Amino acid sequence: MYLSKEFKEEIFAKHSHTKSTTDTGSVESQVALFTNRINHLNQHLQSNHKDFSTRLGLLKLVGKRRRLLDYLHQRDITRYRALIAELGIRK
Repeated sequence: MYLSKEFKEEIFAKHSHTKSTTDTGSVESQVALFTNRINHLNQHLQSNHKDFSTRLGLLKLVGKRRRLLDYLHQRDITRYRALIAELGIRK
């Protein structure tokens, strides 16, 4: 899956903690990017259910996102709640 630079900047600007397009390291922007990739892989796997390498990559992404969300939950609960409400993620 190829994401254009403009699309990534749009995601970072929309979900970043500092509202900057260059803030790629914040937890919010990383979780938003992972969520976008997870949704794309879910759509792919619905039509290609025997693609096990993609399934493994999806599980790794879900684990990375979960660890970042756990970190944010420990550090700042209000930012965590705002992020999961904005992205529509449930624990």
